Amino acid sequence: MDFFEIMFIGIGLAMDAFAVSICKGLAIKNLNTKKTIKIALYFGAFQMLMPLIGYFLGNSFQHIIYKIDHWIAFALLLGIGFNMIKESFSEDLEDRNDCLDVKTMMVLSIATSIDALAVGITFGFLKVNIITSVIFIGIITFLICTLGVKIGNKFGDKFQNKAEILGGIILILMGIRILMEHLF
Repeated sequence: MDFFEIMFIGIGLAMDAFAVSICKGLAIKNLNTKKTIKIALYFGAFQMLMPLIGYFLGNSFQHIIYKIDHWIAFALLLGIGFNMIKESFSEDLEDRNDCLDVKTMMVLSIATSIDALAVGITFGFLKVNIITSVIFIGIITFLICTLGVKIGNKFGDKFQNKAEILGGIILILMGIRILMEHLF
């Protein structure tokens, strides 16, 4: 995978965290730089950690399923993408309290990075440079979430659903590209 592919995957993965960052920004009345950075660091760190865990899981059983790994990557990215798009139309509201304690932020960070675990598994199949990739994904998530908190604090709910749809579309397109690359 090249730089731009990792960048687009990073953007796609960051969209759930971006949506929650908007909600956090909306809920925080006295937003300051420290709170903004705290939120973005939690999401960025977990978006780095989860693909790394997935990568090692993928590598541990890759030798068993190497002939169909592109189909697995395709199915995972397609499933994650469609789920993100489906969730964008859900009436359920994200956690809108202004609490930034460790428990709250850990739960939100894990919930928004589960898809990154699955992407990490595909990275294991595709022999991606994992260190560079997870650092880049973490930085992208940090920057996008910083922006999300500020947007949420200023504009509210206008962009949350659009962010999840965009993230889902990016992941679906990456899955299709991986499949096409291996079939043709």
